[in-house]
Amino acid sequence: MVKGTIYKGNGKSLITQHYDNYLKSFDFDIEQIYVDTTYGKTHVLAAGPPEGKPIFIFQGGNCINPMTLSWFLPLVEKYRVYAPDTIGHPGYSDASRISAKDNSFAQWIKELMDYFNIDSSAFVGPSYGAGIILRLATFMPERIDCSVLVSPAGIRLSSKMRMIKDILLPLVLFKSTSSQKHLNKITDTMSDSSMKEIDKKVIGDVFKYIRLEQEMPKLTTKEELLHYHSPTLIIAGKKDIFFPENKLNNVAREIIPNLTAFKTYDMGHFPSERHLRKINNDIAGFLNDYY
Repeated sequence: MVKGTIYKGNGKSLITQHYDNYLKSFDFDIEQIYVDTTYGKTHVLAAGPPEGKPIFIFQGGNCINPMTLSWFLPLVEKYRVYAPDTIGHPGYSDASRISAKDNSFAQWIKELMDYFNIDSSAFVGPSYGAGIILRLATFMPERIDCSVLVSPAGIRLSSKMRMIKDILLPLVLFKSTSSQKHLNKITDTMSDSSMKEIDKKVIGDVFKYIRLEQEMPKLTTKEELLHYHSPTLIIAGKKDIFFPENKLNNVAREIIPNLTAFKTYDMGHFPSERHLRKINNDIAGFLNDYY
């Protein structure tokens, strides 16, 4: 565990203001629950019918939980959704980072599930959140009934040269100038020019006021998933700057024993509203079949 804070200056108050504004935009009741874990205090959003089957949704890295939760809001109508703020990422959970290379995240999830008296559950994770789910699949596969991995970390990475050219260099320029032009370059690359203005503002402030998590979750091996047999759906984007479909497809089919479907869309790392409608239809069908 890395002690300390991820925030710079008044960053925490700015980021949590974005967080609260996002929550106000949702038209359903949300409980905010704090859970003490071995790794620190964890803030969890809970919504949906209490009698519904549980689904855990894990946020993308270096962003706020309600932003990526907003991608999957149709799930709240039928399922009891638990969305924890990832320890060490922007939000209300403790800011000390934990490793995504070992069993730490699996143990963290187990403690959250035990708090809510959930033995096993469905899981949904975009990006870094998918990488966290793969850590659970490695160390505690029996806790997963089925999983949906969207633009997943933890399988294969894009070209480092491309990420340096299209993300890192504009990020350096944005941090030194605060120019909207450089922020737009990054957000357009991440979303195939479809990112909402509210999300651009959040990401701009994350870049300015957060010490970014630079370590991706461990790349999962076939051997690690030998005991993971839960139905799994992967959704990937052809234009994803971080985890493009052409890097993921063959490897995912090789390492994940029960990969029931691999869906590909012509989208970036951040899906457009149009793609989100298709993604949520895919997820609804998958859950109806396997959960």
